[in-house]
Amino acid sequence: MTEGVRKPTVIKTPSEKIADKIYWVLRLAVVLNVVALFFPAFNPARLSGMINKNLSLFSCGVSYSSIVSNFGRAFRSGWVLESTFHALNVCSLVVIIAVIIACAGGCMSLGNRKLKKLGAIVSVAGGAVEIGAMIWMKGIYSSIAQQAIDANKLDKVLPMYPHINFAYIAIAVVMIVCAVFNFFLVPAAENGEGFSMEPRFQLFLMMLPIIALAFVFSYLPLYGWRYAFFDYKSGDVLSAENFVGFKWFTSLLQNEATKKDILTVLKNTLAMSGLGIATSWVPMAFAVFLSEIKNMRFRRFVQTFTTIPNFISWVLVYAIALAIFSTDGFINTMLNSISSDTSHVTNYLMSKDHMWLKMLAWGMWKSVGWSAIIYIAAISGIDQGLYEAATVDGAGRFAKMWYITIPELIPTYCVLLLMSIANILSNGMEQYLVFSNAMNRETIQVLDLYVYNLGIGSGLIPLSTVIGMVKSVISVILLFVANGVSKAIRGESIV
Repeated sequence: MTEGVRKPTVIKTPSEKIADKIYWVLRLAVVLNVVALFFPAFNPARLSGMINKNLSLFSCGVSYSSIVSNFGRAFRSGWVLESTFHALNVCSLVVIIAVIIACAGGCMSLGNRKLKKLGAIVSVAGGAVEIGAMIWMKGIYSSIAQQAIDANKLDKVLPMYPHINFAYIAIAVVMIVCAVFNFFLVPAAENGEGFSMEPRFQLFLMMLPIIALAFVFSYLPLYGWRYAFFDYKSGDVLSAENFVGFKWFTSLLQNEATKKDILTVLKNTLAMSGLGIATSWVPMAFAVFLSEIKNMRFRRFVQTFTTIPNFISWVLVYAIALAIFSTDGFINTMLNSISSDTSHVTNYLMSKDHMWLKMLAWGMWKSVGWSAIIYIAAISGIDQGLYEAATVDGAGRFAKMWYITIPELIPTYCVLLLMSIANILSNGMEQYLVFSNAMNRETIQVLDLYVYNLGIGSGLIPLSTVIGMVKSVISVILLFVANGVSKAIRGESIV
């Protein structure tokens, strides 16, 4: 049998080495273009002061209603034409499409020569479409301004031309220039050469959507931390006039009422998270015993039956609890039917007794089957030769579980345990929100629910932002501390 022919190494020409450096500029321009889509400060589509200042260009492109939410009277009175704002919505969408095209061109720059050539053409197309959209947006602004002048309502429509669109044009020009240079600097592909890319770059591009989603949902919200440094109320504008520096940070430590509330909330949070950590072995034990069921049909039934509650929302869980534990629920109805005292009624949901254990029980009922899946997967990966050798040595079923299955699951358990320790201050909000009432508020309110009530319920957005910031910082510190302990004890780390 002959060995496979190894693909010859492509020797880069001097011009191609220059092109590789220019590609970094092109990729940086693409990244800046993508990031700018999601920041309201970089929104060139805000052509009127009546357009919400918190809208990003991405929001303007995907949601027409968000653009015109404040223009009802302006449309009815004829100050501006609604068709103009339809055009603005379409123009914003065109910019988004142009950025996507430019991203595709930037990704193609990671391929071989033929793919790089095509990527250069695509990048030029994306940059040209973006410049055209910015020119179109300038025309839309002129149209809005002229309509306001004709209606003598400049002070109502507030037309404004955001000069940030020149930054978009500059980025597009940089992409076009870099792409054109690279098109001529990269040598032509050999005859018969197809489009190809190194496996490492293919894997990177496969991970790119995950990275983008993590940025949008995990890192982009950190932009809201700026509210912690302003005396902000809902609907206000952040400016130098309401900048207060570290006022809310100091009030967090100096206000006695706030300190008392936070201590109570931390007690509830740490107690419920601590109970969760103390019982974190339950899913592993459940998975071990489930894997020992020999009847496959019955095993599938048990696994499905215990996994389904994870997909039930906490609102429906509370509805189930209400049907069972309310004053006219199943338990009270049954007790009244078997008791001579028909006035026996207990509202278990209103009681604050054993609230931590109640929340633990509901949480375990809902998540134990789902949490066991990762252990079931780990069990299926254990070398079956270990069990066969143990059988030869005379080990029984429980001996195999104790000396083979559980030790093989310990690394997985340790990783999940470390993650639980890092998230000890983040035990969610939905469960405690739906079960919360006036009677049990003091014992059920955890940190996430407290932040929600403080910001949304009381309108203290800056103070709730400060608490959220402190919680995030402490969680990161706990993660690295737990990781250090794991490395010191087990010789392995997760970070």
